[in-house]
Amino acid sequence: MNADISNTGLNVPKDLTSWWRRALPWIAVAAAGAAAFFWDGLISLGAAWARPEYSYGPLVPLITGYMTLREIHKHPVKPDHGSRAIGLIVFALSLAIGLVGNLVEIPDIITYGFILYIGALILLLAGTREGFRFWPGWLHLVFMLPLPQFIYLQVSTQLQSISSVLGVSFIQFVNIPVFLDGNVIDLGEYKLLVAEACSGLRYLFPLFSFGWLIAVLYNGPNWHRVVIFLSTIPVTVLMNSFRIGMIGVLVNHFGISQAEGFLHFFEGWVIFISCTAILYFEAWILSRFFLFGRPRPDYVIWMDFEGVMTPLKKLPSMKAGPAFIAASVFILLAGCLWQLTPSQVPAAVSRSPLGVFPMQFDGWQGRASILDANIEQVLGADDYLLADYQRDGQQVNLLMTYYRSQTEGSGIHSPEICLPGGGWEVSKWRQEPVTIDVDGKPRTLNVNRAIIQRGLQRQLVYYWFEQRGRQLTNDFEVKFSSMWDTVRIGRSDGGLVRVVTPLGDAESVEHAEVRLERYLQDIVPQLPEYFPGAELDS
Repeated sequence: MNADISNTGLNVPKDLTSWWRRALPWIAVAAAGAAAFFWDGLISLGAAWARPEYSYGPLVPLITGYMTLREIHKHPVKPDHGSRAIGLIVFALSLAIGLVGNLVEIPDIITYGFILYIGALILLLAGTREGFRFWPGWLHLVFMLPLPQFIYLQVSTQLQSISSVLGVSFIQFVNIPVFLDGNVIDLGEYKLLVAEACSGLRYLFPLFSFGWLIAVLYNGPNWHRVVIFLSTIPVTVLMNSFRIGMIGVLVNHFGISQAEGFLHFFEGWVIFISCTAILYFEAWILSRFFLFGRPRPDYVIWMDFEGVMTPLKKLPSMKAGPAFIAASVFILLAGCLWQLTPSQVPAAVSRSPLGVFPMQFDGWQGRASILDANIEQVLGADDYLLADYQRDGQQVNLLMTYYRSQTEGSGIHSPEICLPGGGWEVSKWRQEPVTIDVDGKPRTLNVNRAIIQRGLQRQLVYYWFEQRGRQLTNDFEVKFSSMWDTVRIGRSDGGLVRVVTPLGDAESVEHAEVRLERYLQDIVPQLPEYFPGAELDS
């Protein structure tokens, strides 16, 4: 007997009457196959949700579900017997991206493939014409994904800097003497570090989700919706800066306890709720004063729950077409095949620990030291060396970091990100070739170069990335080379080498460059022992 569920908006072709074509079992098959194929990405996603900045993540699928059911309830889905070609293309693309993520062992890429996969299922089940109606809810799922770490670090650093400057401006506005040194707010008796956790990302990420929801539910022109969503960025930055400024004022009057514990946590929630209220107030302003001749709506936000769950009651009667069934079977087979594939064993790497790097060579005398515990934790390196070298009154600081894997975990922290956070003003970074002699042969080493200054101190900085026998200067090139080598040789280890030398009051930059080049002449030939190339694997 044909099933007509037009009243629920879940109409299906009437010729699909066989029990084995009911959609619910095939949805379960598609879910099981996706769990197997995208497993590493889903596990990584759950781990990301345990971090404070992504703790809102479990709410995103629930909000997406509400947006989807609301759309079906408002506008019942019409039968679409047309081609499912676009859905199949998106399905193939999602599997290709997921496979790449699995091969290079980068969970973020796997989760991107998973989001595409969900979109493909919608298109295959509802059809191209009707399926594209659900793009607001589907695209909303992007907000549950963590940013790639190297992008996260850059965004976080920029927001830390902006929030610090604006927060200090607020403190100065209430006539409190304050000095900003990098991300450190100096109140005289007390010093406050605007850490990564205070950058505002903890509010920005969930506010993106809520801003998108408000924009979708907003009863007004589309350009209003765009303005509401985009305004989440300045609203978050300004309110987070206000929060930092308020903490500075409270600390100045009542002591350092005002920046710690429950009060700090409570202030964060107050700011987030305030940001959400500001977005709603902005929507109200737009709907009242910026309609330009359009009739004023009766309501600003329509969030109706009555009858929204009705389509779920008829889900067991819904039918699946051949394309959806084929995709469900294929993803299940692909997932089982991937789970049965033996895990790639990381290639053995024979190297010396950085702790045994020589402290004496060619007249240079070195003294090793350790990083501050907080900096060491943020750095996240598996091995590192920090040392000061001297020769004939000349000074060079050396920092080397090593990571066993650069496809998972925090990855390398570039000096371009870390130095500004330490209060250094940095000139424009540029790539510069340095010619050194290795085993009697000239060799060109490309480095990133900049002059940094803090107060009266000036220093010249060179750095590059040691990547399995390659010396690279670009963060994106490092990421792609690590992905390629994970597949090619089963390795993604590597690290960073940074050398810094102070510039004397009357010293020319050229003189400092000669000093660093002489120092590199002595250390570069030793680096393969600590950063082995592919040809040195055991």
